[in-house]
Amino acid sequence: MILNILIGNHPADIATIIQGLPEEEARFVFGLLDADTASDVLVELDDVTTDKLVADLQHERLSEIVDEMDSDDATDLVADLPEEVAEKVLESIDQADSAEVKELLRHEEDSAGGIMALEFVTVWEGASVDQAVREIRAKADEVDEVYNVYAVDKSGKLVGFVPLKRLLLAKSSQKVSEIMRTDVVSVPIHMDQEEVANMFGRYNLVSMPVVDDSGQLVGRITVDDIVDVMNEEASEDIQKMAGIADEEGIRETSIMKISLGRLPWLLVAFGGQLFAVFVLRQFQVSLKQIVAATLFIPLMMAMGGNTGIQAATIIVRGIALGELGHGTTFKRLLREVRVSLFNGTVVGTLLFFAVGIFFNSQFGAVVSVSVLIVILNASIVGAGIPLILHKFRVDPAIATGPLVSTCNDILGVSIYLSLVTLSLRYF
Repeated sequence: MILNILIGNHPADIATIIQGLPEEEARFVFGLLDADTASDVLVELDDVTTDKLVADLQHERLSEIVDEMDSDDATDLVADLPEEVAEKVLESIDQADSAEVKELLRHEEDSAGGIMALEFVTVWEGASVDQAVREIRAKADEVDEVYNVYAVDKSGKLVGFVPLKRLLLAKSSQKVSEIMRTDVVSVPIHMDQEEVANMFGRYNLVSMPVVDDSGQLVGRITVDDIVDVMNEEASEDIQKMAGIADEEGIRETSIMKISLGRLPWLLVAFGGQLFAVFVLRQFQVSLKQIVAATLFIPLMMAMGGNTGIQAATIIVRGIALGELGHGTTFKRLLREVRVSLFNGTVVGTLLFFAVGIFFNSQFGAVVSVSVLIVILNASIVGAGIPLILHKFRVDPAIATGPLVSTCNDILGVSIYLSLVTLSLRYF
């Protein structure tokens, strides 16, 4: 009955159903699936659910599932298995598949080699179009999606590619070298997966060949792998910002574990705000003389905090997408300064008239100039901190938020109260 309901659904929909079930029921439903369907469903499940389902499977069942997977997906699954179970699985599956998985396991998990698949269509550049079509047919069961046929020379080096449409429209007697495109975009096997994802976006690709140090074609990365990479990188950054170490942390129910993940950054903010209190104490004489000055401290902190986070978000995004190079970093910083200068002028002007009406124009001038400087300073701090962190190889997603907020609170209050103190004689 349950199996009849599941049959015909897309693997992603089945995965959604399983993820919504209690653990025991999820295991039962997954156990009903045949090896082919189970392999497709496992690819769609999140890591936590996959680990729980796989943990109770016998190596014979695991071997059946792994045998149905593409080489890259099979490698991901085998890599997460206990060593003794992984060895049994690799001994049980097809010898050629086992060799492919072992080859992929040699590469770093987050590199081009770690996410590439070994299923692709390649032909010699001197082959005819007819021979290329026959090669596609021969590998139809092995390669699920054919976007391009890769052309290599006699030594196996990548020299070009032929889009499937161009191949179908060509005469069967033509040589691959006559119709192939030589402007092939490839990635080295050791390139980080985040950089690979950026290249896919830059060149609007659906697949990309992977080459070794000698230029030989060794694998292929497809856009579905890149979507997974992008989701993984985005989730990782969000988890770090929330003080969560991994995917399992999102589903964690232990109050102590969640607290320990977030507490360090709260302590950073606590220390910063404590320092801000010390700064306020240094200006208590000025505050006693002009009580109205205290009313605008939250406004200064809010303007600085919001501006800093906005600037930091833009810079962190640029770093994550690889948009900031030697020629663009200064331009991006200059743009943030110009935007803040305009925004600060608008807010400062409005503040001048508002304070002038309720207090006096002299005090209004001080407050308006203060908010302009605070906003300008906040944009520089907000844009600068993630760049500095990135320079020292610290992930900006982890520390940018607490550092930017804390620095801008301290600097904003200091700037405002310093100007108020210097202007006391004119009030």
